[in-house]
Amino acid sequence: MDAGAAARATSAVSSIPRDQDGPVFRAPWEAQAFAMALSLHDRGVFTWTEWAAALADQIKRAQAAGDPDTGETYYQHWLATLEHLVAAKGVTTHETLHRYRDAWDRAADRTPHGKPIELTAADFR
Repeated sequence: MDAGAAARATSAVSSIPRDQDGPVFRAPWEAQAFAMALSLHDRGVFTWTEWAAALADQIKRAQAAGDPDTGETYYQHWLATLEHLVAAKGVTTHETLHRYRDAWDRAADRTPHGKPIELTAADFR
């Protein structure tokens, strides 16, 4: 992950969990979601102002639906915001996102614990 891009993101989006060294993550998928947002921003898909507003809206919707806002679900909101923005910007569709989510679930279900999850054509049935 580009340290400069991460620093710019953490200064532009004040809600990003961080310590003195930069953003912090509780699981590898959180870092991957963060990196995807950096990459999409660098490609001009959205501005940090636009991202921050979309993330704030996502968090508000989740809180209204009962999310206790303890910080443990922050990157779930981050991922939902990514999905929303890439669909809204025409990068992909909601249908494609759902298709891959379902395929990933099938692949995860058949993968023994501790082994890497690999998507196959059969997962996209």
